[in-house]
Amino acid sequence: MAAAPPDTRRMDLCAVDEVPPGTMKLCEVDDETVLVVNLDGEFHATQGVCTHEYFELDRGALTGDSVMCTLHMSRFSLLDGEVFDPPAELPLAVYPVAVEGGRVLIDVPAGPLQVNR
Repeated sequence: MAAAPPDTRRMDLCAVDEVPPGTMKLCEVDDETVLVVNLDGEFHATQGVCTHEYFELDRGALTGDSVMCTLHMSRFSLLDGEVFDPPAELPLAVYPVAVEGGRVLIDVPAGPLQVNR
């Protein structure tokens, strides 16, 4: 397994088979939630709650390469976290994903997990 880059830490989120293609799963990291999404075999990871109001995004809907928060219908890019539809204004934090040994991992800067609120 390749090491995380300097000044980062590698976080193990879940097994690859826990997130079949076209699904998403909420994982816990540092008392925060991370949303893992499998888009046709390509894994993405973002913060797990909407930036508008606290609502877990795994309860939302996947639409192409975006996730919609079904509380107020804000939609976010899974690629860069940008907001497509209001009322959310802040983008989602997005984390680089690595898949190794059947596990989904993220490399994040040392220190607290960054989320946007």
